[in-house]
Amino acid sequence: MTINGRFKVQMGDVFPHGAYVISEVEPVRDWDKSTPQKAVQATDKESGLLVWSVSVLDPDPDARKDAKTVTVKIAAPVQPVPPEAMPGVPFRPVEFDGLTVTPYLDDKRNRVAYSFRATHMRAPHIGSGKPAPRANSGEAA
Repeated sequence: MTINGRFKVQMGDVFPHGAYVISEVEPVRDWDKSTPQKAVQATDKESGLLVWSVSVLDPDPDARKDAKTVTVKIAAPVQPVPPEAMPGVPFRPVEFDGLTVTPYLDDKRNRVAYSFRATHMRAPHIGSGKPAPRANSGEAA
């Protein structure tokens, strides 16, 4: 049996109560290629695209306190743009397309942890039940 480290999942499987952007989108540093004088941005091993990260809040009331905030890495040729803020909402709701999860052993806490990756970040579609249009090149719709 061959298992790639990443498992494809749906947004609702990981974030059944939605997700909210709580940070800026930042480049992920390639620690092996960077030097103290020059930072080098990481690239995705499968696609070769630049890797960006964004912190999101998981509002699931049953989520553990230490699992309320997670980082999602996005492989995209340019810096993804988070969705616009919605009136009356303190955080920006977000959905991820092409979402994958990679389980790994967190030696510090002696438990299984998860790494999340996506191909696109966009505003959730509210209303008609139709999905929001997918963004091109990693940018929000």
